[in-house]
Amino acid sequence: MTPGVVVAGDDGSDGARHAVEWAARTAVASGAELRIVHAVGLLEHAGLAGAATVDGDEAITRATSTGLDRSRVHWSVDDGDPCTALLRAAESAREEGATVLLVVGSRGAGGHAGTLLGSTSLELVEHSSDPVTIVPSRGRATGRAGR
Repeated sequence: MTPGVVVAGDDGSDGARHAVEWAARTAVASGAELRIVHAVGLLEHAGLAGAATVDGDEAITRATSTGLDRSRVHWSVDDGDPCTALLRAAESAREEGATVLLVVGSRGAGGHAGTLLGSTSLELVEHSSDPVTIVPSRGRATGRAGR
């Protein structure tokens, strides 16, 4: 499958930044459009969330630094939980006739030490009808030596 649209989640975390870079490189390689989505939930609206700062301009710059043309990168902010926002973005792209690949980091801004996958990535895999790529955080061991 060659995606026509790559949808990447960005919550401002290091994991999301790596996922956006991976998604952008994939978009370059496949000639796809990249749609970066930031979800704003109730806690963030109320100023109660301890989420990382999210800068759409920085995300676009990060994506275009991979060689992706600026005209093929779109940033959006969507109300709701991250999984729902990403699924809506994917549905919108499918309605336009595009094949979709969803991309998220393995753990986001709310990640707890010791967990391998975050709640958003797990929920997305469970509910998506499109392929999902979960990008591991940099610097984290991916396997055990000697096994």
